[in-house]
Amino acid sequence: MSFDLITFGRASIDLYSNNIGSEFNDIKELITSIGGPPVNISVGAQRLGLKTGIISAIGPDPIGEFIKNSLQREGVDTTHLKTIEGTKSAAVVCGIIPPDKFPLVFYRDNAPDKKLTQQHIKDIDFSKYRSFLMTGTAFAVEPSRTTAFKISEKAKKNEIPIFLDLDFRANLWNNILDFGSVLKNYLKLTDIIIGTEEEVLSLNLTDTEQVKIKNDSITQPKIVGNINDAIKIILNEGVKLLLVKTGAKGVIAYYNDGRVLKVPGFKVKVTNVLGAGDAFAGGFIYGYLNDWDDYKSLRLANACGAWLVTKQGCCNFAPYYNEIINFIEKKGGF
Repeated sequence: MSFDLITFGRASIDLYSNNIGSEFNDIKELITSIGGPPVNISVGAQRLGLKTGIISAIGPDPIGEFIKNSLQREGVDTTHLKTIEGTKSAAVVCGIIPPDKFPLVFYRDNAPDKKLTQQHIKDIDFSKYRSFLMTGTAFAVEPSRTTAFKISEKAKKNEIPIFLDLDFRANLWNNILDFGSVLKNYLKLTDIIIGTEEEVLSLNLTDTEQVKIKNDSITQPKIVGNINDAIKIILNEGVKLLLVKTGAKGVIAYYNDGRVLKVPGFKVKVTNVLGAGDAFAGGFIYGYLNDWDDYKSLRLANACGAWLVTKQGCCNFAPYYNEIINFIEKKGGF
């Protein structure tokens, strides 16, 4: 069996506030979903029409079964979703206080995806996959860091496009300055990078004081730095395309031949920004693998992100192909 996309990184159960607008202390109810960028991107792309799989890990516990069963119900291949003894499946609790407060609490002290080793990936045959996506958090600790490099080298040898979702989460790194030093070493392995302006700036951090996290909104750090310098560092390493997400304004595509493409977003009322970037990635990869031009692919990506920010959760609310095409057509088309 062949697949369009396989992703690598963290998987979790996500518990979202069912009391939109309530402060974290006042949450009365939580709703369940699955999450983590590899999960969200795999599910989002699968719903659009790609055939996807995931490389991650769960613990030998009911939460792990929930994650696995949820993925399988979405049609995502879980052949390489490993169960690692002695670990506990990861969880995230998410508050929703529109328009700009989305506090997150991660439970990853003994997360199984951090324990992925080269032994867990030895049977992966990249001739079965058309593309591969890596996520930044996979590099935060060993042994998953070394495993992430090794599996990417394996994908590179098969000459398939490699995407990198920067996925910068400051609280998941023992030293946030390591994010840039480690990820810079990865740039030569990847073809297309996806990230926010803040995530791109994170590659060039020199001082922890450059990072400010307000209201525990870990997905929306404020980072001081020179964005042009950070972009040059990325493109000088041979990355073909850098996609810088700019929220409601859309996305700016930077090519290594000097071209720049700006693609506008869609105006919507924000409920929850969590997972919107992953929906964006799934949309772009769908268009890319279907040989759409970059403008059309990025309009689809922007639409998927805009769709999700109007919803309460992450991939459990990701759009199906017909839904997102109708959304685009009602808002002016491609």
